[in-house]
Amino acid sequence: MKKLKVGLIGAGFMGKAHVVGYSNMPKFFWPAPAVPVLDTVCDIVPSIAADAKDRFGFEKSCTDWRDVVNDPTIDIVSVCTPNDSHAEIAIAALKAGKHVICEKPIANTLENAQAMAEAAANAQKGQTLINMCAYQYRRVPALVMAKKLIDEGSIGKILNIRATYLQSWSADPSSPLSWRFQKKVAGAGTLGDIATHVIDITQYLAGDIQEVVSFMDTYIKERPVQEGGVDLLGTVKLSADAKKEVVDVDDEASFLIRLASGANGSIEATRNAWGRNNFITVELHGTEGSILFNYERLNELQVCFAKDPDDRRGFKTIYTGPAHFYGEVTWNIPGMNIGYGELKTIETYEFIKSVATGVQPSTTFAEGFKVAKVCDAVARSAASGKWEKV
Repeated sequence: MKKLKVGLIGAGFMGKAHVVGYSNMPKFFWPAPAVPVLDTVCDIVPSIAADAKDRFGFEKSCTDWRDVVNDPTIDIVSVCTPNDSHAEIAIAALKAGKHVICEKPIANTLENAQAMAEAAANAQKGQTLINMCAYQYRRVPALVMAKKLIDEGSIGKILNIRATYLQSWSADPSSPLSWRFQKKVAGAGTLGDIATHVIDITQYLAGDIQEVVSFMDTYIKERPVQEGGVDLLGTVKLSADAKKEVVDVDDEASFLIRLASGANGSIEATRNAWGRNNFITVELHGTEGSILFNYERLNELQVCFAKDPDDRRGFKTIYTGPAHFYGEVTWNIPGMNIGYGELKTIETYEFIKSVATGVQPSTTFAEGFKVAKVCDAVARSAASGKWEKV
């Protein structure tokens, strides 16, 4: 069976998630399309890189991403760095003949997102190099089932879609100033960090967004500065006398949408919602029924069909399991459930399968660029107060 050497750039939270995917994929999807081999892990902090080598099981570590990109033995590059370095690393990796999976959002600016999409398209003119943006939530088996129902016409023509992504990890003002709160690094706040996920899900299920009207707010204007180490997000609280710096990105982004299909809807995202952990919801209404999904119950899909008799019409629950998409990772019976680790395993399977077959995945850099264009329109609308075209 073919083996593919992996170079991981960025050893933080998402780096760990990629390692889980690479390690688990052959254990669930067997025979695997190819077997990932953890070759080199890179982080700019030497101690973090060295620790990741031992903790994750890589053969070696480094502190300069160019050592990974320029290594002729490495087949795959995982980009798990802050947003402002995605374009430089991913484009260099493609030019070096590597297959690339990059964390979302695709980049910190629309221009960088476009450059990545163009570099990926140009790479296809030579050899087949796989490019993938890591929008893993669209691969939840329940959402893939929702897509099947929509494509089969089970809920008829889509009239409306409502999507939310609500979190609470930054609701406390004593949470540290992650790079996610800095425009020069992140590009945007909640809009880029989590709204991009539900934009992607919306376009996956209901088609392209063509126009938006939005507002964006920053509720906490400054935060205490973390001194070194892995980005801690909201997992710790810093003392009141810690040095503080300005937050210059959005805490909330909410917007109405009009889709190319003629449907309309809304998207709401915030990281300041006490009581909400990873609350991703999608509700679609069609002429023949409705679909409801809640990520905090990600093994379930709620469906209602207009054709059901009047005295028994209502939402029923489909429990995903072996009979559904990616049944290999849903254990033996419905209800045994999967979680975030299995979801990253599914994403890795799709990526490695694409590398093995030469067929691009559904979430290419071009798809990431489409999401970036929606985000750009949202930001323009928040500034203008008017409907803006994507």
